[in-house]
Amino acid sequence: MPSAKTQPARGMRDFLPVDVRKREYVIGVIKSVYERYGFEPLETPAVENIETLMGKYGEEGNQLIFKILKRGEHEKTGEADLALRYDLTVPLARVVGQYQNELPKFFKRYQIQPVWRADRPARGRFREFYQCDVDVLGSRSMVVEAELIAAASDALVALGFNDFVIRVNHRQVLIGLGDRAGIRHDHIEPALTTIDKLDKIGVEGVEKELSARIGPTSTTKLVDFFRELASLDQAADIASEEASAMKEKALNAAILGRLVEFVGDHEKGSRGVEDLRSIIELSEGTSAARRIRLDPSLARGLSYYTGAIIEINVSDLTGSLGGGGRYDNLVGMFLGKDVPACGFSLGLERIIVVMSEREMFPPELISSPADVMVTIWNEDSIAESIALATELRREGLRVDLYPEADKMGKQFKYASSRGIPFVLILGDDERAHGELAIKNMKSGEQIRLPFELLKTSPQRNVQHADDQTVKSKRNIEALLKWLRNGSKAGEAGDSIKPGA
Repeated sequence: MPSAKTQPARGMRDFLPVDVRKREYVIGVIKSVYERYGFEPLETPAVENIETLMGKYGEEGNQLIFKILKRGEHEKTGEADLALRYDLTVPLARVVGQYQNELPKFFKRYQIQPVWRADRPARGRFREFYQCDVDVLGSRSMVVEAELIAAASDALVALGFNDFVIRVNHRQVLIGLGDRAGIRHDHIEPALTTIDKLDKIGVEGVEKELSARIGPTSTTKLVDFFRELASLDQAADIASEEASAMKEKALNAAILGRLVEFVGDHEKGSRGVEDLRSIIELSEGTSAARRIRLDPSLARGLSYYTGAIIEINVSDLTGSLGGGGRYDNLVGMFLGKDVPACGFSLGLERIIVVMSEREMFPPELISSPADVMVTIWNEDSIAESIALATELRREGLRVDLYPEADKMGKQFKYASSRGIPFVLILGDDERAHGELAIKNMKSGEQIRLPFELLKTSPQRNVQHADDQTVKSKRNIEALLKWLRNGSKAGEAGDSIKPGA
């Protein structure tokens, strides 16, 4: 068992090569999708002034901020003036406040960087983790919400997910529900925190906790509303079991209708309901349309949300694959005036956990760091082995060059340990006959092919040099074809002709 001296800090991780390849693959797919939607990259420092972060994430969030103690005499008091980045949204708001005159009218940015939270580590939950954010600043249009939802949906589909649910709610709907239920304004926030647990503790659990926090009188009407929504969901299951897309559409329509009845003419609540209706309508025709599910219990706990609240879930993960929403007031804390803003964040770590457990990664990503390994026969063959590796790399292959003239058995064992599928051998006999040996490490098959590398020694005349260049190029092309065709020996003989 590793000693404490070699283990990373609790909630932190090392990433070995296979892990890094997985992470880079997921990040690459997400970046590609974000850029197709016109988002630009942004990076901000890991360390922020503590006043930049405090008070932006609610009471619970404040407790999870990693504070950096002042040095010297302040260490004893525990005083801190700096903190590690908690998320990517607040730093974005700070950047907009700092560079407002240099940014476009509608600032569309993506940001993929680590954040830190003093949370309790659990499956898929770490103290250091990456977020993959997209945000649009400068517009109040619900087109922004629809675009962000579509971008996140497209990214997950591109990664191979097809069973996720996009839960959508609205901050003003929550306020309207609370007001209409008779909950005092100073009880709204604790009530929302409890309602957000509905999917975890059920209606009965919510009723019990609400009664304890805000009293039974204010609880009854709100709990009855959510109990009714639960029955709508069950009815939709029975009526539309064979058509999930139609089920979600019918269920969303029923929830909208019930929300209209419950909030009535409540100004904020009714406006929130219409925003939800717009988001659903604008999402038609996107990959997200059949995945959107209205969820009036969704709150996500962040106090800076002002409008739509979004979360993506899969059934085999506690917690979400991502979340976000509208935060029109946050930038105003840095700028002195409100700037409309909406964003969404995919959780890289949780995506990787689920993809690994479901075996969703491309096999070649996990199995091998190289397409082929070039051996070194002896000290005299080093230059030719390097030349062969160089030529193949120029053609786009991933090539590992064994660095020492070990016994072939050791070199084969090394290639197998790294999962490299092919090994190329330039032994004395092969070089003497102008050939190259290729070993398929999976089948054990080994064949020899006519092959001659481009020599680096001076040529007798220009014509001879040109002829040799053509010959070498043809040999490399034939070898590449052989490797890329899956090492079929019959095709190899047809591809590479003696003296070609």
